[in-house]
Amino acid sequence: MEKLESMEVKIEKSWKDKLGSEFEKNYFHELASFVKSEFLNKTIYPPAKEIFKAFDACPFDEVKVVILGQDPYHGAGQANGLCFSVHPGVPMPPSLVNIFKERKTDLGKSMPPNGDLTGWAKQGVLLLNATLTVAAKSPGSHQKKGWEEFTDAAIQKLSDEKEDLVFILWGAYAQKKGAVIDRNKHFVIESPHPSPFAAHRGFFGSKPFSRCNDFLVSKSTEPIHW
Repeated sequence: MEKLESMEVKIEKSWKDKLGSEFEKNYFHELASFVKSEFLNKTIYPPAKEIFKAFDACPFDEVKVVILGQDPYHGAGQANGLCFSVHPGVPMPPSLVNIFKERKTDLGKSMPPNGDLTGWAKQGVLLLNATLTVAAKSPGSHQKKGWEEFTDAAIQKLSDEKEDLVFILWGAYAQKKGAVIDRNKHFVIESPHPSPFAAHRGFFGSKPFSRCNDFLVSKSTEPIHW
């Protein structure tokens, strides 16, 4: 297991430059101690090397789109550090299936061979969970331990220092977390969550992918190949 005392060293450089002050704050020291203890005593997802994958795969200067999730998946082998994403070979969770169903309706693209969204991240989509770790089979187990404050700081930096980003907020939790976004500078797409419990209440038919790309093109920005 990688040393979690040095978590701040294991994040992509541009993000380290932007968020370095967070690593010095008391809440983050307490969070690091908590996460380290959890790794020593329980099964935690994602693996330590993938905790900051959302940042590592999408440097600050390359962010075009932000999709906010809540918790990493808590089933064996599912979480890979990108919200809604799973490693190749892992069955797609229902919310991800619904995301791809909406993509088909919106863009006409068929179901992909796997649920790995790294390709989106590499194009400038920050796939950010509010909480970056979770104990196995215990959804929400690492909430209110400090992660939310850290990811809020990341969202605030993006809102303050960049322009013409697209924020895709699925569900009430993401929409509440996105309250800090400056909507005079950025385009915000909101709908119900893609989970089976909510998708039929307005996620299906919301066309987030084409709406996102239409905005990017209107700002002379390369669209995302979803």
